[in-house]
Amino acid sequence: MDDERDGGDVAELVKGRRITGSERGSLSAELRRRYEGGSSIRALAADTGRSYGFVHRVLLESGATLRGRGGATRGRR
Repeated sequence: MDDERDGGDVAELVKGRRITGSERGSLSAELRRRYEGGSSIRALAADTGRSYGFVHRVLLESGATLRGRGGATRGRR
């Protein structure tokens, strides 16, 4: 997966390998920057080859404010 469209190196992750320490910190910062720039969690997960849950957890750890789900609601008609 050679996807460098946002200038980050998140595409270099190896699937199934633990991400810890400074590597996790830099990944966290990069994912947060891209998420706050408008990328979705699903898009970030696809770009990095990691699960939705992993990306969601890393974003929470980074202190990112997660957006609502959006779309149609079942409220007033």
